[in-house]
Amino acid sequence: MSRIHQAASEELAEACAKEAPEKEYRIVPVWRNIILFAYLHLAAVYGAYLIFTSAKLATTICAILLYQAGATGITAGAHRLWAHRAYKAKTPLKVILILFNTLAFQNHVYEWARDHRVHHKFSETNADPHNAKRGFFFSHVGWLMCRKHPDVIAKGRCIDLSDLKEDKVVMFQKRHYMKLMPLVCFVLPTIIPMLGWGESFLNAWFVATMFRYTLTLNVTWLVNSAAHMWGQRPYDKFINPAENLAVAIFALGEGWHNYHHVFPWDYKTSELGTYSTNFTTAFIDFFARIGWAYDCKTVSPSMVATRAKRTGDGSHKDVWGWGDKDMTSEDKKEATVLHEKSQ
Repeated sequence: MSRIHQAASEELAEACAKEAPEKEYRIVPVWRNIILFAYLHLAAVYGAYLIFTSAKLATTICAILLYQAGATGITAGAHRLWAHRAYKAKTPLKVILILFNTLAFQNHVYEWARDHRVHHKFSETNADPHNAKRGFFFSHVGWLMCRKHPDVIAKGRCIDLSDLKEDKVVMFQKRHYMKLMPLVCFVLPTIIPMLGWGESFLNAWFVATMFRYTLTLNVTWLVNSAAHMWGQRPYDKFINPAENLAVAIFALGEGWHNYHHVFPWDYKTSELGTYSTNFTTAFIDFFARIGWAYDCKTVSPSMVATRAKRTGDGSHKDVWGWGDKDMTSEDKKEATVLHEKSQ
């Protein structure tokens, strides 16, 4: 870490330590989002109907593949690579992930990673953008239907984002997002089935675009809602995040959430399991084998055992990922780094 980076981190840490003044908070609906989400879900239901009535099989397969790609742009890209710095990627892989992430349309990586770091640092508090203590609906989608709590905004300004600002791929997406996103998320997924195999506009729009996009959104949201409410908590029984198999399968490995909140810098986001319940890890491992992904941080069995034994003693620090100021020196020392970059 450079001296400038370290000084910026210390300044942010000091700002975060200060409590924001208490303000009366009331929910302010964002009607534009409410109307758009209502349309999206009605369109997705109609798209599901078309899958079984008139859409070509190729269109359904296209929708599934695009869902997989978009979800990977969130899980392997915005989440594990950029939000948590759990591994490193060479430029070609970053470009693939930024393209997949744009396909998913869940805000650009810079904003997504910022909100997610705030979520980890201040989980289940007013500063958590999708605080699960406010109920399933709020943590699933309601948080996007109203103005952010003032604490979310205040704490978001305290999070160190210097690494993202220095990433040319991330900043390119941020600058051009409103031009790239409509093309990648909506235009191309509609045109491809029409030109590729003569699909109708109706089926292409409602199946490959609306159904696929809404499915990607809801699967991602389940990590914030269901995986914060239901499941086992073998690593820390005093936090909300839980191990949820169903979410892990649909969200490409993001459902092992109790483990993830204890060790957010592990590129696998889980201790156990196979590629079938953690597709994202398989994706990263593949690119590690060809040298495009490297320095993959993971947790040794001894560290997991030690943490499990001392769970609930109050010594746990909430960190957003590798290099956070609250990450203990013990965790850094004991971490295992796979696929280190060759000199």
